[in-house]
Formats: sequence, C-alpha cells, structure tokens
Amino acid sequence: MKKLSIVIPVYYNEQNLEPLYADLKEKVFGALAERGWEYELIFVDDGSKDGSFEVMSKLAKSDKNIVNVRLSRNFGSHAAILAGLSQASGNCATSKAADLQEPSELILQMLDEYEKNFNVVLAVREGRDEGIVQSFFANFYYSLIRVFALKNMPKQGFDCFLIDRKVIDVLTAMEEKNTTLMGQILWSGFRTSQVGYVRRRREIGKSRWTLRKKLKLVTDSILGFSYTPIKVISGMGVALFFASFIWAVIVVICKLTGNIPVEGYTTLAIILLCGFGLVLLSLGILGEYMWRMFDASRKRPPFIIEEVETGKNTEKKGKEQKNDRKST
Repeated sequence: MKKLSIVIPVYYNEQNLEPLYADLKEKVFGALAERGWEYELIFVDDGSKDGSFEVMSKLAKSDKNIVNVRLSRNFGSHAAILAGLSQASGNCATSKAADLQEPSELILQMLDEYEKNFNVVLAVREGRDEGIVQSFFANFYYSLIRVFALKNMPKQGFDCFLIDRKVIDVLTAMEEKNTTLMGQILWSGFRTSQVGYVRRRREIGKSRWTLRKKLKLVTDSILGFSYTPIKVISGMGVALFFASFIWAVIVVICKLTGNIPVEGYTTLAIILLCGFGLVLLSLGILGEYMWRMFDASRKRPPFIIEEVETGKNTEKKGKEQKNDRKST
C-alpha cells in the first residue's frame, strides 16, 4: 500500500496540536484509507520551550502512525521540515503548518494532482484572511523573488507542498544552510502543478514569525538564488565611473577658464558621503555572500535531531540528518 508522510513543524504550538490532529483525523485520514493510502504523521519540535513535545507524545500513544522528532534547538521552520523529510518513509510527503491556517482538505487536493504524474504540487494562496498590511508585505516579498531570484515563484507564494520520493531525496541530499526550502523546491525544476486555497486567520496561539526572521528569509531568498546584488554593485560602479569622468572634465574646463569659486564644501561633502555609503553597501553585500561561503565550508548540519519517538518508544539521536529512523 502507498504511504503519504505528513510533516508538521512545531514551534510553541502546544494549544494547536490536539485541534490539528482532530481536524486531520476527521477530514484526511479516513479519506486516505478509502483511496488505498496509508499515512505517516511526523511532528518536528523545533526547539519549543512550552509543552509542545509533551502533547506530541500524548498523541503518539493513541496513534501508531505518529512519529515525533525533537531537534536539539531552534533551527527554523524550513530546517524543521527538512528534518521531518529526512525521517519520512512514504512514497511522497507533504508539509502542513501547525497553526491551522491551511485547510486540512488541501492535502487531498494536492494528492489528486500528484496522482496525475506530477513530482511537485504547490498549494498556492488565492487569498489571505489576514490584515491588509501583512498581505501587502507578503505579496511584495513574492514579487521581489519573482523579479530577482526565482521566476517560477507563484505570484502570491506558497507554504504547503507535496513532493514525491525523488524530490525528497534531492532535498535531503543538498544539506544547504542560509537558504529557503521553498526556493530549493522551485529551483530543482521537477514537473510541478498547483492547487489554490485561501489562507485563514490564525485563531489559536501567537505567531513566532518575527520581523528578524522575515528579513532573514528575504536575504536568504535573494542571495541564495540570485547574483542580482552583484550585478547591481557592478552597475553602480560603472555609473559612478562615468559620472566621475564627466565631473572631472567639467572641473578641468572650469579650472582652465577660471570659473571655479572658492565655495563647494557642501557639494564635496555630499559626493564623499554618497561615495563612502555606496562603498560600505557594496562591502556589506559582498560580505553576505562571503559569510555564506564560509558557513557552508564548515559543513555543519542544517539541523540536529536530539530524539525520535515512534509510538510509545523514544530513541535518542546523537547525530544529524543522516540518521535513519529505527521503527519499533
């Protein structure tokens, strides 16, 4: 029988987990069985300090198909999903947020598309039941990515996806850091389809998606999949060279004709400040690229699995993502 692995990253979601499981049990698990599919539910605790893992353990005692993964610390939601994929044993796998903002029926819709011989199915947002400001900045981010990094990024983006075993193996073999899992899926170029959904407003708990994390996502998305910033630096350098050359010709002509006044401190100060600002900006962008190369050269894992719990048994893990889960 075919198996679907459902990966759910968990970060301070203690209040969401039981309603989430009940929703999946009501709307998804039975429908999968009718279609001849088994399921595997993989919760990944991404360094939560609340009672999330205790709730996960409680759920595992009532369902043998649940696999609980605990990471040694917070590595980020994309790394947590990747950790879950490394433990997945299904023919294909899907991701779902623990905050109940995506309808559970979306899994079945993606599975329908997958069975049409697609390797990747993206759950694309057709709308957001959220604030205008949040929607604006989210759409602006996806527009930036479409222009500067990944042309095949859906206009309103995606958070959920379903991928087959071939894609799972490719993603877990990459072992990249300072990147985005969604970008890697698009970059891989496999045969892709889409289904639409409306993202709901969060009803339970508080989002931990901070401004700092959002800014890092933007930086990782652009620097990880584009060299546009380097081209911009080169363009600014060429433009400044020609501007400087023209200005030098003007200054020489003025000097020869005796038309250079003593004044000019303000102009000179502005030119120097702008020039130094552009130099520092260029160094900062180059530094971001160099940091990513240095970080990759250390070959530290993108996540570390502390323990895996299958059913009632808990197994300690002392290594990173290359460990295989031992079922009991």
